[in-house]
Amino acid sequence: MTIRYSVNCSILFTELPLLERPAAAAAAGFEAVEFWWPFAASTPTDGEVEAFARAIEDAGMTLSALNLAAGDMAAGDRGLISWPGRENEVRDSIDVAAALGKRLGTVAFNALYGNRLDGVDPRDQDDVAVQNLGRAVALLPGTVVLEPLSGMPTYPLKTAADAFAVADRVSSVALLFDLYHLAVNGDDIAAVIEHHADRIGHVQIADAPGRHEPGTGEVPLRAHLAALDAAGYAGWVGLEYVPSTTSARAFDWLQEN
Repeated sequence: MTIRYSVNCSILFTELPLLERPAAAAAAGFEAVEFWWPFAASTPTDGEVEAFARAIEDAGMTLSALNLAAGDMAAGDRGLISWPGRENEVRDSIDVAAALGKRLGTVAFNALYGNRLDGVDPRDQDDVAVQNLGRAVALLPGTVVLEPLSGMPTYPLKTAADAFAVADRVSSVALLFDLYHLAVNGDDIAAVIEHHADRIGHVQIADAPGRHEPGTGEVPLRAHLAALDAAGYAGWVGLEYVPSTTSARAFDWLQEN
């Protein structure tokens, strides 16, 4: 297979400060990293942005994928794209992500959709999302992707079909094909690959249950990756799992037949 792996440094190497993680990924033999939104605010300072970019450049890495600002993830937020009243934060994070992407070679930008909000018509949220996604497509130097998520009942995108329904309203938006979330939600992963491989803009993997490295759960990840490869997917595959062992051994599965 010709699969190229990148390391999601928001979930791996978490024993290290965030800015030390790209170097750790390089030392482990990788050429690319990806991150969730790496700043505390939607509008970080110039110094924060520069420090983040330099950490990746100094490690000799590509920033393969980057999430846009997603709100307070620890408190349960899962994106701002469909959140009325927070459009300025979305615009600010798009501007920061665009500059980082041009500098660091980013090819995929994850626009987390956002939870359904009490007292807000879902149709109004979807209209806000279309406007924000259109701006993201126009300004970001890569593919804007939508990610179905598990474990969050108020998050409306749970299957590939849910993401496609939104993408059908905005030209050039693709699917973030996270095999962990789709498996947990019971989606037909093989069918998505067979029928919609051309709509996949980025791939992330973790086994399920547990969200650990491949081989620790029940998802046939190697078979799915082989099918993706055969279908012509040539992008990065982000390793987005919580190691069941130490970081030093978190990638041992890559050496196994």
